[in-house]
Amino acid sequence: MKKGLLILIFFGLALPLLISAVHIVIHNPIHTPHFAGLVDGIIKFIFLIAVALAPLMIIIGAFYLLTAGANPKRVETGRNIILYTVIGFTIILLGRALVYVIQNILG
Repeated sequence: MKKGLLILIFFGLALPLLISAVHIVIHNPIHTPHFAGLVDGIIKFIFLIAVALAPLMIIIGAFYLLTAGANPKRVETGRNIILYTVIGFTIILLGRALVYVIQNILG
């Protein structure tokens, strides 16, 4: 336990010194210096993930429905997966629209 704590303290103190000695430069991946651009980049990323995952989750829900047989628990699970996917994707669409409306109002 003490050995692990000593290693943690060592790296906690030595890592910033090593990083400053190497002169690591972190470039801005969003390419914007403004907060509005940061928010827009985050929203686009979340929307991209949602667009990729929503059809996959609907297919998984449909698979549950098709393979349920006489098991009502699997039918309910499949319906819930599809329902919550549609609700979640709708919330993400409305959230993106709301952000753009607020940006247009504020200028």
